[in-house]
Amino acid sequence: MNESTIALHLTDEAATSTLGAALAEAIRAISQDIEASGLHVAVAGELGSGKTTLVRATLRRLGVSGAVKSPSFALLEPYEVSRLHLYHFDFYRFKIPREFAESGFLEFFEPGNVCIVEWPERAGDYLPTADLSIRLSVLELGRSAQIGANTRIGEQCLCQLRNCLEPERADD
Repeated sequence: MNESTIALHLTDEAATSTLGAALAEAIRAISQDIEASGLHVAVAGELGSGKTTLVRATLRRLGVSGAVKSPSFALLEPYEVSRLHLYHFDFYRFKIPREFAESGFLEFFEPGNVCIVEWPERAGDYLPTADLSIRLSVLELGRSAQIGANTRIGEQCLCQLRNCLEPERADD
């Protein structure tokens, strides 16, 4: 396996939530670096693959209480997490990538912010390169997650994520 990727089999929704919690711990571990450069996590996959479940578990582990809504209609749900601003985007409703360019959302992709984007492909080349890319796929039994780093901070996040998942992987 490439050091810049992780491949996981997620047996059920609880396993997807475990991955989301591990992502939260990885974000927490590199929060000082995120303050300096920001973090963009792209979460792709077909309908029903667990994208919102993953993000919801991440937010819960980071301490967000109350309703954690899917931003399918609002396109964006903002959260304060410690000293970080976390923005959960869902671009499912975009018909053409230019809608991202016209939305004004690009200004959120800056130091101190964590931007988690569902359906990133709908924004096309207008969306900045993701630091960390997660692709969820539905399998006959469960789901799979392919996680890859595309930048230096993405590599840091992936390394922390790998460390958080080691106890889980030891049980496989």
